[in-house]
Amino acid sequence: MAAGGGCGGGAVGGAGWRLPGRVLELVFSYLELRELRSCALVCRLWHHVLHGDENSEVWRSLAARSLAEEALRTDILCNVPTYKGKVRAFQHAFSTNDCSRNVYIKKNGFTLHRNPIAQSTDGARTKIGFSEGRHAWEVWWEGPLGTVAVIGIATKRAPMQCQGYVALLGSDDQSWGWNLVDNNLLHNGEVNGSFPQCNNAPKYQIGERIRVILDMEDKTLAFERGYEFLGVAFRGLPKACLYPAVSAVYGNTEVTLVYLGKPLDG
Repeated sequence: MAAGGGCGGGAVGGAGWRLPGRVLELVFSYLELRELRSCALVCRLWHHVLHGDENSEVWRSLAARSLAEEALRTDILCNVPTYKGKVRAFQHAFSTNDCSRNVYIKKNGFTLHRNPIAQSTDGARTKIGFSEGRHAWEVWWEGPLGTVAVIGIATKRAPMQCQGYVALLGSDDQSWGWNLVDNNLLHNGEVNGSFPQCNNAPKYQIGERIRVILDMEDKTLAFERGYEFLGVAFRGLPKACLYPAVSAVYGNTEVTLVYLGKPLDG
């Protein structure tokens, strides 16, 4: 890249990089995410075309190719306002390769379904973890909680399946969880108090969206419910790569997780 943000020679030399923004947008709309990331590094113009409008044809086209129609048509992504945000949410969704053998990720790409397996606790992590920055995502149950239903974070070393009906997330020093059934906080196999810290805290209602806020700068994990900040649940998180995660025990229950991006303060 030349001084001042201009484009240099090589594969992008000549007049190609001087094309009008609308033409570049049309060309970019045929590219996949990895190629778009490379294009954004070429020059300021290309970066602006790609990131100046998060609802541009580039992101609309990529969303249409990458996401299931159900995810775009239903209210799963209703709190993700832009097409670029929807693509990003899919990149941060549950991993089909990092979950218990007793669960599968539905075709919408965001919802975990736990099979009716007796005496098993089953979990899943997302595709991408975080070692820096501030991040928010929503989690909600679309079926019975059972005796244990935990949301939180885990390292790659935390197990995603175990025998019995237990609080898997929070059962060791590699995960931190909030059990929505009894409002207990769990870490290292111990109860770290109740949450939220108020008298007669309301129990979770099926379908209610919980917003999880991970701050890797302050090393904290907090929760919101219905845009009400419930407080910081965990402090002193390690300097490690931490993944959004859940664990469930009830047969045929479903859990949806949607990454929102940087949390909005206030």
